[in-house]
Amino acid sequence: MFLRLLSDIQWRAAHPTWRRMTSSQRSSSTTAEPQPVALPAQAQVVICGGGVMGTSVAYHLSKMGWKDIVLLEQGRLAAGTTRFCAGIVSAARPMSIELKMAHYSNKLYQQLEQETGVQTGYMKTGSISLAQTQDRLISLKRIASSLNVMGIPCEIISPKKVLQLHPLINIHDLVGAMYVPEDALVSSANVSLALATAASRNGVQIHERTCVSHVTIQKGRVTGVETDRGRIQCEYFVNCAGQWAYELGHSGEEPVHIPLHACEHFYLLTHPLKEPLSSSLPTIVDPDGRIYIRNWQGGILSGGFEKNPKPLFTEGRNQLEIQNLQEDWDHFGPLLSALLRRMPGLESLQIMQLVNCPESFTPDMRCIMGESPTARGYFVLAGMNSAGISYGGGAGKYLAEWIVNGYPSENVWPLDLKRFGTLQSSRTFLRHRVMEVMPLMYDLKVPRWDFQTGRQLRTSPLYDRLDAQGARWMEKHGFERVKYFVPPGNDLLDLDHSKTFYKPDWFDIVGSEVKCCKEAVCVIDMSSFTKFEISSTGDQALESLQYLFSNDLDVPVGHVVHTGMLNENGGYENDCSIARLSKRSFFMISPTDQQVHCWTWLKNHLPDDSNLVLEDVTWKYTALNLIGPRAVDVLSELSYAPMTAEHFPSLFCKEMSVGYANGIRVMSITHTGEPGFVLYIPIEYALHVYNEVMNMGQKYGIRNAGYYALRSLRIEKFFAFWGQDLDAFTTPMECGREFQVKLDKGMEFLGQEVLLEQKQNGVYKRFTMFILEDHDTDMDLWPWWGEPIFRNGRYVGKTTSSAYSYTLERHVCLGFVHHFDEQTGEKLVVTTDFINQGEYEIDIAGQRFQAKAKLYPFSSLFTQRRRKDEGVDLTSEC
Repeated sequence: MFLRLLSDIQWRAAHPTWRRMTSSQRSSSTTAEPQPVALPAQAQVVICGGGVMGTSVAYHLSKMGWKDIVLLEQGRLAAGTTRFCAGIVSAARPMSIELKMAHYSNKLYQQLEQETGVQTGYMKTGSISLAQTQDRLISLKRIASSLNVMGIPCEIISPKKVLQLHPLINIHDLVGAMYVPEDALVSSANVSLALATAASRNGVQIHERTCVSHVTIQKGRVTGVETDRGRIQCEYFVNCAGQWAYELGHSGEEPVHIPLHACEHFYLLTHPLKEPLSSSLPTIVDPDGRIYIRNWQGGILSGGFEKNPKPLFTEGRNQLEIQNLQEDWDHFGPLLSALLRRMPGLESLQIMQLVNCPESFTPDMRCIMGESPTARGYFVLAGMNSAGISYGGGAGKYLAEWIVNGYPSENVWPLDLKRFGTLQSSRTFLRHRVMEVMPLMYDLKVPRWDFQTGRQLRTSPLYDRLDAQGARWMEKHGFERVKYFVPPGNDLLDLDHSKTFYKPDWFDIVGSEVKCCKEAVCVIDMSSFTKFEISSTGDQALESLQYLFSNDLDVPVGHVVHTGMLNENGGYENDCSIARLSKRSFFMISPTDQQVHCWTWLKNHLPDDSNLVLEDVTWKYTALNLIGPRAVDVLSELSYAPMTAEHFPSLFCKEMSVGYANGIRVMSITHTGEPGFVLYIPIEYALHVYNEVMNMGQKYGIRNAGYYALRSLRIEKFFAFWGQDLDAFTTPMECGREFQVKLDKGMEFLGQEVLLEQKQNGVYKRFTMFILEDHDTDMDLWPWWGEPIFRNGRYVGKTTSSAYSYTLERHVCLGFVHHFDEQTGEKLVVTTDFINQGEYEIDIAGQRFQAKAKLYPFSSLFTQRRRKDEGVDLTSEC
């Protein structure tokens, strides 16, 4: 509290002009405060929230030339969560986009004081993340690899080096640590005030003591903001209301769902040590002890993320400015014990205060940004999961770019509001989920871990049947999906808790499912995939889709087209399969987490025509994927119809009867490259059709399979997947899909100009397959995704997907290769020769493994491997 009051007094004393522009009405015993400045009747952008997020958005919008901006704060600037923030700015983040945001924030804060004259308290202290276990050290090594290729200095250090850098740390239980020397400390409130100062000088109007009651929306667009001081008409509204963002989103007649929930967050402040701590001592993060420690005015500030968090404000909003909540020493006890174990010399130190403040958390531990799927012009930046000051600069920059340009300069899909649906906005769900999320902030997260709360929310009609047969579940967009099936007799408990960076315990189980897919027939429940129907009374559906999709959809009825839905820059907004059901009706299948994003994109780009109908039919159909060479036999016997390639060619769709059920949409596509069919079954027939398939398939060796097998199959076939390999910044030309683009058909479509330019001039990145050469599957760390790729010793990209190929008996990684001039860093065209003539390595947690790069699908590789086994030398061909 003292820090906040001091910074507030200093800043306002230094900026009396700005103070007179605000609407705060502070009482004074000697002088009367000036009357608040009236709100403008209209503005281009209205921002709600005067913390670091709101002021950062205002700052960056004004830097981009937008001046007609109003920022509204219900209390005082930086009086919410921002003023209680611990002020740690760290780039040590596992996710690439979060790392980039934090790195940008650090650079911005470093020069902000010089730009504005406002003291921000910026101090480059560095940070040390401690590892008490080898698994923790591996996770730090993976982060260190990403930091180093980003040009951020970072090193893995020994416990002795930790002691040299911070002499008060107890190192007896450490196995190593990660040191990031450029991490910093700031005064969070002062950073926010500095951003406000710069924005104000650039023309942004800032009004304190102004509450937003709701946002008005007409015909799906923002039209204005209602406040307790009047209405402001606007084109854009930005919800940076922090923990109140959820309530504000639900305050209007047309709710905007922003899934976040507050928890109490504790940290203590101490008086200075007898020999005050140096202000340059690095910040300590001890995730295994669940605590962080930083210097504070010669003493320390230490908090953490306990195992039993305390959610609050579930019932809604109840205070304007956040005050220090009630102390709870019993609750803080385990964190205090961890602190004293890590710094035993503090036992006699006098504690000044235990701070208890609210922090907002999201269902997946990632912040929320982007435009609402239901209200155009309504943008959100909230839910920082206790990393607001680290992300503030970068997040504000990306959102400002989104508002001004229509898209940010980086792929922010992992943070996009549209990754959530309305189902994640239940207050009960959020309360339970954040109680899991907060401890996870410091829990060790190995590849493919799953949330345990808020489960069984969306399930297939076959859920109970599959569960009884040993299905092990994961969750995607709230939908339960099978990872694999545990055979009878296996130790279920061990498999449920097998969490490792090495070879997992499910390795042989998935291998047997893959084998069955290749030799017999497997069934995978893929009901979670997004399914839309687009129809019209005339040719409107075809004409609209031809413009929005890159491949030619004017195909005969019954044909299936694999195509991209591109943006104006040629990037993938969606990657899908579309079946033409009739001359005027189409059936579209997309990835599970595309449900909200794809719907929004189509609604925003399809013409407003009552004769054109878009319907979400995801819930209407259960999807069964029959994979394998005997799938044709199973389906032929069940349907009494010939299913061979002559009668049912690849990429074909036909409505059939299966067993007693009619109206089953059967498609000759499996999403894996293996032969087979996907059956789209009206949900009331799902159990019947599944039983018939399993019964008929017994004589063909049928078995259930899960998504882990599907992943292995699609990666060894070099199939890219949206959200992992493909995104809004990747074009068909960059991932070898020129054959799925109608460039030679003389038809205009979105993104066409960019693709024509790339076809003529080449591309600056190429989607490439890598087969690890010197990697021991049993003993070495596994690649999962996000590993740096090196060509001739130089960093050229990262992996986007990886899986073990049970056919090649080696790991396969997919990723993009870039080409930069060694002297200037300028982007250069990536040619086939550039790919083929390089020597490649994949960095897994700091250890590099040789890899062969390929630009063609797995089928060719398998042929080559077979020839090699027969004694043919393939050196020249590889």
